[in-house]
Amino acid sequence: MAAYTTIDDPTIYMNPVLYTGNYDTNAITGVGFQPDLVWAKERDGTSSHAVFDAVRGVQKKIMTNSTDVESTETTYLSAFGADGFTLGANNGINESGKLNVAWNWKAGTSFTNDASATGVGDIDSTGSVNTDAGFSIISYTGTGSAGTVAHGLGVAPKFMIFFNLDGGYNWNTYHSAYSPTQSQEFNTTNAAETNGTAMWNDTAPTSSVFSLGDAGSVNESATPIIAYCFTDVAGYSKAGSYIGNSSVDGTFVYTGFRPAWFLLKNYQDNGDNWCLFDNKRNAFNVTNNGLAPNSSEVEFTDVDVDFLSNGVKMRNSTGRHNGNGKTYIYMAFAEAPFVNSNGVPCNAR
Repeated sequence: MAAYTTIDDPTIYMNPVLYTGNYDTNAITGVGFQPDLVWAKERDGTSSHAVFDAVRGVQKKIMTNSTDVESTETTYLSAFGADGFTLGANNGINESGKLNVAWNWKAGTSFTNDASATGVGDIDSTGSVNTDAGFSIISYTGTGSAGTVAHGLGVAPKFMIFFNLDGGYNWNTYHSAYSPTQSQEFNTTNAAETNGTAMWNDTAPTSSVFSLGDAGSVNESATPIIAYCFTDVAGYSKAGSYIGNSSVDGTFVYTGFRPAWFLLKNYQDNGDNWCLFDNKRNAFNVTNNGLAPNSSEVEFTDVDVDFLSNGVKMRNSTGRHNGNGKTYIYMAFAEAPFVNSNGVPCNAR
């Protein structure tokens, strides 16, 4: 009989942390590993989301709620450390007295694919990969023509986030819950769009490559692009969809673990923000301290969900997360597997 999970402690690969800004050197610890991706947001202010990764370089900032070009920020994230990261004096994610959250992922294994030499894909790629945790950070240069890029995961990605580092284009996402003819913008409230020929060449990713069309947001000629790729790992990560019922006894979403991080978006309708929750801003249910990746707005509290031992339960009827008959996509990461490799179940919180 196969093990329930290969990851008994998900916090060694993904872990949110809370911290208070000090507008000075600020060593943030408690992550539990040296992160390769840090995504931070001020909770009680309107500064933008700030994303850093080890592939692009420690001082390179992009913002999920903005189409601005990648910038070099010497006073934002100054170092990745063995148990977290260090910030400098800035008013974005380290303003004095402000509350912040940072979501952290570990990749860690250097990745290079020379497409002409390996025969895998036809656009060269580099990055950092964690096949155990189903996560890769992939950097490539666009060609302006349909092509394929190696992602390093060994299995097909279920959720991918793309950004053109030269700016001017929307962030775009691929999700396995919708057709490869569709994509959804990460920095807007728009519904999924049917533009797959331009975005993904109408082709779902495989175990070795993801496909691109000629859209500038994911494949502009001679332009650097970054992609964050995630796939399902039993007991640790899950991408999927659910249908809302507009009830306080809301839809239950089975993930197979007690969540640490849960991202959702109304797939069908324009106007609804992306919603992002974690287990640190709400240590107990109801979980309702949310942030919107597409917006710099302060934390909202009108969307209620419960983090359970094996999934997420919707607890009120807002259209952002539980509209009647509406379809939502999600991506989730675990705090603990529902059942560990020894057959021991986790508790609800």
